[in-house]
Amino acid sequence: MSVVRIAASTPRIAEGERLWTPPPDAVGGAAVERFRHWVNARHGLDLCDYDALWRWSVDEVETFWAAVWAYFDVHATQPYERVLAARTMPGAVWFEGARVNYAEHLLRRESRHPDAPALLHASELRDGGELSWGELGRQVRTLATRLRELGIGPGDCVGAYMPNIPETAVAMLATTAIGATWAAASPEFGSRAVIERFAQIAPKLLFVVDGYRFDGVDFERGEQVAEIVAGLGGVEHVICLPYLVPQRAPQQPGAMAWADLLATAEPAQFEYEYVAHDHPLWVLFSSGTTGLPKAVIHSHVGILVEHCKLTAFHVGLTPESRPFYFSTSGWMMWNVLLASLLQGATPVLYDGCPIGPDPEVLWKLVERMRVTHFGTSPSFAQIMQKAGLRPCERYDLSALHMILLAGSPAMPETFAWFYEDVKPDLWVTSQSGGTEIASAFVGAVPSLPVYAGEIQTRLLGMDVDVWNEQGEPVVDQTGELVVRKPFPSMPLRFWNDAGNARYHDTYFQTWPGVWRHGDSTKINDRGGVYVYGRSDSTLNRYGVCIGTAEIYRSVERIDDVIDSIIVCCELAGGRFFMPMFVKLRAGLELDEAMRARIRGQLRADCSPRHVPDQLYRVDKIPYTLTGKKMEVPVRKLLSGWPLEKAASRDAMLDPTAIDWFVRFRADNHAMLTG
Repeated sequence: MSVVRIAASTPRIAEGERLWTPPPDAVGGAAVERFRHWVNARHGLDLCDYDALWRWSVDEVETFWAAVWAYFDVHATQPYERVLAARTMPGAVWFEGARVNYAEHLLRRESRHPDAPALLHASELRDGGELSWGELGRQVRTLATRLRELGIGPGDCVGAYMPNIPETAVAMLATTAIGATWAAASPEFGSRAVIERFAQIAPKLLFVVDGYRFDGVDFERGEQVAEIVAGLGGVEHVICLPYLVPQRAPQQPGAMAWADLLATAEPAQFEYEYVAHDHPLWVLFSSGTTGLPKAVIHSHVGILVEHCKLTAFHVGLTPESRPFYFSTSGWMMWNVLLASLLQGATPVLYDGCPIGPDPEVLWKLVERMRVTHFGTSPSFAQIMQKAGLRPCERYDLSALHMILLAGSPAMPETFAWFYEDVKPDLWVTSQSGGTEIASAFVGAVPSLPVYAGEIQTRLLGMDVDVWNEQGEPVVDQTGELVVRKPFPSMPLRFWNDAGNARYHDTYFQTWPGVWRHGDSTKINDRGGVYVYGRSDSTLNRYGVCIGTAEIYRSVERIDDVIDSIIVCCELAGGRFFMPMFVKLRAGLELDEAMRARIRGQLRADCSPRHVPDQLYRVDKIPYTLTGKKMEVPVRKLLSGWPLEKAASRDAMLDPTAIDWFVRFRADNHAMLTG
């Protein structure tokens, strides 16, 4: 294994510098390599490396996905008639005729290892524990049977206002086991945000909690639950888990207690509901920061083959793995975490604040739970880096194998921090995909090296390219991330989207038949990928497009700058205004010396075009609940949009963070409109 050691005093690491090379035994033992050899033998091919395997997977789309189906021994009560009806987007039909059940595959390991741990868990309210495969299966079958007795089945939607705890996993598995459609919102959401989401799908049953704890503070949710039930109107059953106050009776009139449903005996026989190729598995919701959240519908069959491929070939999970991805139950990473069960892995669930009240709580969890795959956001790593934390000196991280960065672009310095201050022989990866596909387009593969700031590769079966404005493929140039051929986990449709109009306009309006994802991206000549942020937040200055990620990378190298956000507002007469808002260390002021330092840093690292027109000090930077900076909502707000249309408070990590920008707009109305 080759590891580049990064000196702690190194001020800036070059983008694309090699940091890690997988050892030969890791390459040879990787599932993706075993699959390559299997494909070669089965199809008489000579695919010599990952790049050749990827090229085959996107050229021979139908053969590749049929191979995934066979390799993972997908169980269907009826075989599929064809893998793909036609290579069209939108409207691709996958594995038509097959009848499968996603939950059944997640619970496959139970019969072989009933006493082994299936889930590990901890939270601010609970010390932690484990749920065995046998107990997980028992609870799922018991709850699923009770749901059927309540009249829940195929065609019904079930909503959950629940945190990232084992009961939520049981509820999801029970719901999907009987063919009902799952949707979740974490209890951090306010009632309005939940109603905006769930009103689109009209759930017949709701799972709820009485409250939760975050950063040492207890939050009651009885009032919000009542508002949600009243706001939805058609909810027939409410099942309440007393999470904040154990043994508390349900506060919602007519609600049933979780414990009462699980107290009954496990059914003597249980049959999964095997559903058609186009049957809805779950609905995932987009962030909804600037409008009604998109209600994205995925299928059992599409998610099943995609998650088999993702968890085995790209995340490298095995039955010995213990993955932990910090997530709430309403983010697609929670669904991906539970997909670890497909490989017999033991996912670790955590409910609470990632940096408080104990700023090192997640590292303690990684040590205590013997986590092998740690998924977190680049912003979490930057907080650790700014605080000078060196987990390698404080914790036993011998089990830790992989770092999976998700949620926003990861800078080269973030990669380097993990190698210097966490562990020198880590596999550090970054991913990009999203809610719309419940997976990634580009991400990790265990047989390739790691380069600073670089996403390793395009994932198997994802025909990803980068196009310029003229629709021409470009290499080593920034352009639009596109997908040229269909893939199984693309949405069936959006809920209540007449004629698929919103679906079409979101992804296929620019280039008909080609998925335009909306990410500003670069692919280099070796296939490495850089994602610089959303295309709609790209800064256009003097005709030059600037990715915000490179600006943040530069300015946040200054120790006294904790966080920042930059936008570019179009003004009357074709003019523009590009302000930057910075959060400084406590007690510091944004004086002329600091302004000059920031401008000088940007000028030296980037170019004069990257220097903002004005700098302002703020106490908080607005983020979504999934950890994305709210650049587009801030730009819309400063451009004159009313707050209720520019941003949804209920979709924010800290709803008060937007208030400063509302006041700023009012105080600078003449400048922003004149």
